[in-house]
Amino acid sequence: MRKTFKTLLLALPLVMAAMSASAADGAVGRWKTIDDKTGKVKSIVEITQATNGTLSGKVVEVLHSDKGPNPVCDDCSGANKGKPVKGMTILWNLTQDKGTTNKWSGGTVLDPANGKTYKSKLELQPGGKKLDMSGCVAFICRAQTWVRE
Repeated sequence: MRKTFKTLLLALPLVMAAMSASAADGAVGRWKTIDDKTGKVKSIVEITQATNGTLSGKVVEVLHSDKGPNPVCDDCSGANKGKPVKGMTILWNLTQDKGTTNKWSGGTVLDPANGKTYKSKLELQPGGKKLDMSGCVAFICRAQTWVRE
């Protein structure tokens, strides 16, 4: 009994560290973006974590677009103007909220359909299979639930 208790005490910090690491990068991965108006899967976005801990997301596949199979961001400004949506970074600079393991904010999201950028935040739902993404201008927000691929 005493040996089992010692083993549990030694294993507990390792288990806690593993759980904390997986929660910290829980949003990292490939996500199906679901259009909040039509309910259709529009694209696959891959979220990665930079060495400074911020998250960014890039469109790796376009599955459904009103502009055809290879849409470009006609309404974008700057470097993204006229560029293909596939391969475009549409989410950047999200930082993990202090005291949480499932929320990120302070970033920017680009809507390639209209070329506009919004303040963004993410929240990973329990179970890690769904990610709530929202973009806001002032108090007007638009939200989507993305599904892990």
